[in-house]
Amino acid sequence: MASAAPGPRGLRWALGPLGLCWALLGPATATTNIVLLLMDDMGWGDLGAFGEPSKETPNLDQMAAEGMLFLDFYTASPLCSPSRAALLTGRLPVRNGFYTTNGHARNAYTPQDIVGGIPDSELLLPELLKKAGYTNKIIGKWHLGHRPQFHPLRHGFDEWFGSPNCHFGPYDSTERPNIPVYRDWDMAGRYYEDFKIDLKTGEANLTQLYLQEALDFISKQQASQQPFFLYWAIDATHAPVYASKQFLGTSQRGLYGDAVREIDDSVGKILKHLQQLGISEDTFVFFTSDNGAALISAPKQGGSNGPFLCGKQTTFEGGMREPAIAWWPGHIPAGGVSHQLGSVMDLFSTSLSLAGLQPPSDRQIDGIDLLPVILQGKLIDRPIFYYRGNELMAVRAGLYKAHYWTWSNSWEEHSKGIDFCPGQSVDGVTTHTQEEHTYLPLLFHLGRDPGEKYPLSFASEEYQQAVEHISGLVQQHKATLVPGQPQLNVCDQAVMNWAPPGCEKLGKCLKAPESDPKKCSWPH
Repeated sequence: MASAAPGPRGLRWALGPLGLCWALLGPATATTNIVLLLMDDMGWGDLGAFGEPSKETPNLDQMAAEGMLFLDFYTASPLCSPSRAALLTGRLPVRNGFYTTNGHARNAYTPQDIVGGIPDSELLLPELLKKAGYTNKIIGKWHLGHRPQFHPLRHGFDEWFGSPNCHFGPYDSTERPNIPVYRDWDMAGRYYEDFKIDLKTGEANLTQLYLQEALDFISKQQASQQPFFLYWAIDATHAPVYASKQFLGTSQRGLYGDAVREIDDSVGKILKHLQQLGISEDTFVFFTSDNGAALISAPKQGGSNGPFLCGKQTTFEGGMREPAIAWWPGHIPAGGVSHQLGSVMDLFSTSLSLAGLQPPSDRQIDGIDLLPVILQGKLIDRPIFYYRGNELMAVRAGLYKAHYWTWSNSWEEHSKGIDFCPGQSVDGVTTHTQEEHTYLPLLFHLGRDPGEKYPLSFASEEYQQAVEHISGLVQQHKATLVPGQPQLNVCDQAVMNWAPPGCEKLGKCLKAPESDPKKCSWPH
């Protein structure tokens, strides 16, 4: 019997029924650094390289010119937490537990009263990269659970500067506490108290702090000659949107544009830093977003999804198609444009490939290795599954997308002014009741109709051939689907960030209320 080696959180890696949980493709001498730049609620149409008319993202546009632009890149969920869980596990949220069964096709995430989080049974990218000698840092929003057992340093990261939740607030510390900001294991303060966000002006220095953290980490790792994984998950473009003083009022697009300009400037500085240190050819960088722009907050607090239908919270193209750029000087031919159907889950498999590792073989991995696409220009035939909570809403194969369910949001929520598709109502498509199309899916050709406005005729031969093909993919997918234990069902005020680790040293511990677990309410 093969010997077992200790792993993160005391896990042991050994032979299982499906083989080794991890395996080296070659000697453990990986030298390719990995930098994943994950934006928050940034839309497909927010960058000049993707057609944004103000052309205020020169650094990201240059990154695209020097690397490869992905035009058909998707998130795994139209909401933040499930998307991030999918990226770091390479698995659909319905597999890794980041969904709810409290309602049909409901988006759920990790507010600070959520009881659940990323299960110990899930293997995260940084845990696996450690096996190849990587040092791993997360900067920004974690969003996979804020209770001690879900801490990112328990799941493979070596360093953390950022927060477990969104920067909502300020709160009065009686009904709910302000969100903590962590330095590694312990809190360093709280939003609005120690890390200021001026909701009137939109001024906050957080992006500059996150930038400096990235530059310092890269410098330290370069000096130590150790490969590194940097997960830069900043949140300036998530409402309430913020930018630092020098960027306020500089964009034609208002405050949201100010935030995008500061992000663009920061990405430019990170790439330049890699070049100045002489490690740009040893560092793979990928830029994307966690879900589509939040049109409910637009235009002052939200971005653009370009020509696509609706936005965040929906499984229409605007909710799930993301801006995406790969950059790796000396390896990726400059000026590349790919029509590969890609997913945030592919960043898991691609990163492991860069490190000389194979994905775990004891579980279903949904991400694919994009290196043949990026380095050789190949196209890999694969579908995209559009999930909303526990329901498969749509499937894309090639240029065809079949909707098995349609729903924007309820009439009740819409009547309150909550509109995920402002100015984009399409009869029979952007429905306010959950409409099932299992037996006659709504079919769109995304080449001719990227805005999903013109469903193909049920009677056409084109429809019948495409739906027959996609139906086979759906049957195959569902036959092998084993849903994970849902993590986003139970909420309890007592588990909020009342007394995070390190609060004693700062005098910031608050008394938690009595535990009162309840079913979380997910209206969308």
